[in-house]
Amino acid sequence: MKGLVLEAACIATHAALYPAAALGRRRDDGPADHYRLADLTPLQRGLMTGDPTTAGTPVLLVHGLADNRSVFARLERSLRRRGFTTVTAVDLPLFATSVEAAARQLAEAVEQVVGRHGHSDVNIIAHSLGGLVARYYVQRLGGDEHVRTLITLATPHHGTRLVRCLPKAVSFRVLAQLRPGSPLLRELTEPAPGIRTRFVAVAGSLDTVVRPDEATLTHPDLTTENILVDGAGHHALPFSSTVAHLTARLLAAGREPARRAMPPSKSATPLWLVGTNCPKETV
Repeated sequence: MKGLVLEAACIATHAALYPAAALGRRRDDGPADHYRLADLTPLQRGLMTGDPTTAGTPVLLVHGLADNRSVFARLERSLRRRGFTTVTAVDLPLFATSVEAAARQLAEAVEQVVGRHGHSDVNIIAHSLGGLVARYYVQRLGGDEHVRTLITLATPHHGTRLVRCLPKAVSFRVLAQLRPGSPLLRELTEPAPGIRTRFVAVAGSLDTVVRPDEATLTHPDLTTENILVDGAGHHALPFSSTVAHLTARLLAAGREPARRAMPPSKSATPLWLVGTNCPKETV
């Protein structure tokens, strides 16, 4: 019951923020090298002095279907407070396109960020369908050259049964690609040797849109980790303080991405986390 209440609260918060995010977007002012340590909080100062490379590596936030950057309002604020100086939301028109087309748009956005900030690497955090877009970019479009760590939140790596419940009149191509066993999902299971990106798939135990088993990521050629957040639903994950803390820790630990894929049996084992919350900022 507590998890359902938190999910409802996060949906309400998201709905309130959505219109403002749709009208305008935060301007990216470029590299944050002009920051003085005296102007920073202890958390920010700790990351910038202890690991300036991680602090300055751009973090891209990729939303899901029919969504915008408002879904990352809390996570973006939390990452900035923890010392990540360059956090940028990428807006993609996912309803009017396919995963492949959106992945090409994401590739352009990454190239722009890399050129603007002078970092060859980026980290990506993606929610729901945005995670499939980012994964396709990494696996099929050479995105592993730039993406150090890809964290997906409630992403239908195995599709979602929910699509089968939609009326046949709903014929968006991108929705058809989310059917379990679709050509797109089969393509993503093909061999992908030499991928350097670290993948972390995060699922919510109360997610009824993309069930936990649908959000896991296993591939013999990829370095993957699956994490299950107890008490979180589909919309609560991006607003969760547990996820914010987890994300900051994963990005800080991902400075040297592993080159060898984990055994499927090991990467399929989720790590349970507890203590999600939504309405009040605590991180």
